[in-house]
Amino acid sequence: MSALSQIRLQQVIDRFEEVEARMGAASDANEIITLSKEHAELSPVVAKARAVMGARQGLKDAEAMIASGDKEMAELAEMEIEDLRERLPALEQEMQLLLLPKDVDDKADIVLEVRAGTGGDEAALFAGDLFRMYTRFAQIMGWKVEIVDASPGDAGGYKEIIANVSGDGVFGRMKWESGVHRVQRVPATETQGRIHTSAATVAVLPAPENIEIEVRPEDIRIDTMRASGAGGQHVNKTDSAVRITHLATGIVVTSSEKSQHVNRDKAMQQLKIRLYEKERSEKDAARAEARASQIGSGDRSQKVRTYNYPENRVTDHRIGLTLYSLDRIIAGDKLSDVIDALITEDQSRRLAALEANA
Repeated sequence: MSALSQIRLQQVIDRFEEVEARMGAASDANEIITLSKEHAELSPVVAKARAVMGARQGLKDAEAMIASGDKEMAELAEMEIEDLRERLPALEQEMQLLLLPKDVDDKADIVLEVRAGTGGDEAALFAGDLFRMYTRFAQIMGWKVEIVDASPGDAGGYKEIIANVSGDGVFGRMKWESGVHRVQRVPATETQGRIHTSAATVAVLPAPENIEIEVRPEDIRIDTMRASGAGGQHVNKTDSAVRITHLATGIVVTSSEKSQHVNRDKAMQQLKIRLYEKERSEKDAARAEARASQIGSGDRSQKVRTYNYPENRVTDHRIGLTLYSLDRIIAGDKLSDVIDALITEDQSRRLAALEANA
């Protein structure tokens, strides 16, 4: 018998039916929205639960048919048993994956930060390459990218660029990108043809719809300054940019659009997101033992990936994955190959941990 109990499967179905019943009776708009979201999340889980229960019942019925002594029916039953025994383990594993605890922020939008690391101009150029990769990937996924602040590199690319990325399940896929990304290639400025190693850091912060973080006026300092981003004609002409410093934590956020009012709102939202991430990271650290089965920590100081241009190779160091399609990955078209592998490995590790503790 699988570790996946009939009771657990029935609980999922019962909850789904309860949500359906409440949706039919609810009149409050907020409650209807909440129930609709849960209904949508439960639908594929329930479909799989019913498939597992149906296969198990089919196996029992076929075994009972053989026990009945009817030779003609027994032959059909044996074929049915063989088919079900082949399909059932895969169905049960798929069901277990659907039941794995989910990160509450997986469906959240994100703040994406890409910063040039070691390597001077080449690091800034690489940061620009990474940001273009993410922008293209977001386009493929149907997500929206909005640049919040940018500091261009002297030779191109970015010393730093910050953007909001919104859409369906952004954090759940993009959280794997946090960390140090290393590039090995011959810079355009290199006359001897030598391969240089540079780096850029990527941070992916969840940005849930409603962040319940209180920021008191006495906890912050707000400064206005002249915009220095890639904003257009207004740059360096008006004191519209806003910088907010959170005094207790030292967190600093900026926004550099035309309107000072808009910049205040955006900077405050960015501050709340960073405070939320700080709180989240502290909770994760407290649950370090539970996180031992997961891939890395998402720490921006952890080296996660190397992009080797001469070999057209990308290596993700967390799972030992090597793909010889750097050109397609850095273009954003094949980034999903890396992310899907990370998600699959994470699920496998968590399943193994779950079974070991069962």
